[in-house]
Amino acid sequence: MLLGKRIRLNRIFSSPSGRAVTVAIDHPIAFSWDVPVELQRMRDILPRIVEGRPDAITAQKGGAEHYFEPFAGRVPLIMQACFFLPGIPRRDYQIGFVEDALRLGADAIAMTITVGTEHQGELAAMLGRLVRDAAPVGLPVITHIYPKGEMVPEGERNSLKWCLYAARTGAEIGVDVVKTNYTGDPDTFRKVVEACPVPVVAAGGPKLGTSREVLEMARGVVEAGAAGLTVGRNVWAARDVAGTIRALKAVVHDGASVDDALALIRE
Repeated sequence: MLLGKRIRLNRIFSSPSGRAVTVAIDHPIAFSWDVPVELQRMRDILPRIVEGRPDAITAQKGGAEHYFEPFAGRVPLIMQACFFLPGIPRRDYQIGFVEDALRLGADAIAMTITVGTEHQGELAAMLGRLVRDAAPVGLPVITHIYPKGEMVPEGERNSLKWCLYAARTGAEIGVDVVKTNYTGDPDTFRKVVEACPVPVVAAGGPKLGTSREVLEMARGVVEAGAAGLTVGRNVWAARDVAGTIRALKAVVHDGASVDDALALIRE
């Protein structure tokens, strides 16, 4: 591995645990035709996220350029390269490139693709070109790779079969880190992790009902041997944003129990 790539990955995975808790704020143009109210006020929500000291923040290039400067150097930046149209999640479009990530000082570039769709070959080729372009400059590539295509039954998007296939697809294309759906329990997610030759992080998924549920998910991810998790709406839509991040880090990095971590959140 090139030294530059190792340096950048080590900034993201800087904890002695070897894992990372990252926060995604790349949702505004894909989440819904209605931009989530929390992300309409980026100048308000970003300081609350940074206060919790996540291991990295994932943002679109425009969001990073307009809002991230006050926090430059305080938390690693992962630049998202893709988006999909609200309500049409099977087709991803590239809008960010290696040159953008380097210009912004990002520590990694992320690309979202879908498996289980008729567009999978085209999307995999797009990811392959990103891996090719990023390699010479030592820029790590993280894929957000989800089984949400029309070939995947609605109830199987978190299944072992499809999550394992998604993770292995990303690894075979040559990425450095894979992010995919959590299967819902550590025993099955462990099989996803073990089948993938690169680190696997879990997606935070849809908004959960309680902080306990979020922390229980994090506990399961750790028990599965994964490299951490990336959380979006379960952090920035929480009542206590910074406290939720601290609680997640306590579970993921320090091995705290769910009950002990809950005490860090001001409900």
